[in-house]
Amino acid sequence: MYTVQIANTQNQIEGIINLRYDILREPWNQPKETSTDGMEDSAINAFIEDNEKVIACGRLQDNGKGIGQIRYMAVDANYQGKGLGKLIIAKLEEEAKVIGLTVIELQARENAVEFYKSQGYIVKETSFKLWDIIQHYLMTKAIK
Repeated sequence: MYTVQIANTQNQIEGIINLRYDILREPWNQPKETSTDGMEDSAINAFIEDNEKVIACGRLQDNGKGIGQIRYMAVDANYQGKGLGKLIIAKLEEEAKVIGLTVIELQARENAVEFYKSQGYIVKETSFKLWDIIQHYLMTKAIK
């Protein structure tokens, strides 16, 4: 059984950034610096560890006016398909309610759209193409 935690130490944040890099940046030859935007201290970082290694993560940030945004969702390749992404989403949605958010939006990579749909998110529009390679879609969900 895996437990979702909220990062509260620099070591935990570093483990999260390392996973983001491994899954979301390195395969496209992007620099590690692109694995964070410097807003970690003002956001909620959820993660799952196995043997003291971060194996899944996601971040919730408050964008104002009751709208939150989930970013940097990643699951270690060896753990994909085990429901860890669902656990991270559920925890971030729970945290969104606690801080009074009413809507969550996210920019889903094309290969993740069906996953987010399965979690109740709807495609609002086609948005941008990251590095002119990866199509993204703006998706939203009302949080009750």
